[in-house]
Amino acid sequence: MANLAIFALLVGAGAAIVAQNILMAKISGNATTILVPLIMNSAVGLAVLTLLLIWRTGAAGVSEILHLFRPWNILPGLLGSFFVFASILGYQRIGAAATVAVLVASQLGFGLLTDVFRSGNIAGITLFGAALLLAGAGLVAFRAV
Repeated sequence: MANLAIFALLVGAGAAIVAQNILMAKISGNATTILVPLIMNSAVGLAVLTLLLIWRTGAAGVSEILHLFRPWNILPGLLGSFFVFASILGYQRIGAAATVAVLVASQLGFGLLTDVFRSGNIAGITLFGAALLLAGAGLVAFRAV
């Protein structure tokens, strides 16, 4: 049951990413630079998450962030901004389906590599499924180019 809930959450997140990128591509089309929707996205996210943290933990949450912060902690934010930037550009230039296909295929490939480094092996059926997904992603992506 918990796995079904996680699956449903991930499906919802997938739908949200598509909606977010459509909206951000529209904002970008009206802006002078792609940085405008990126900053708007980050500002709204930061404001909402800050309010949630303060609501749940008060000033202790902010204190915890300051205490735990290390210089390398900027990397997830940079990587996330890069992802959103690439997504917006992809939606504008090659369309939603091709962008999602390439993103999902690349995430799967790098996810498999991560799992191999962690566990040392990957089942053959997993590799077969990944090959099918990569082939499908290629068909979708190259249709748009």
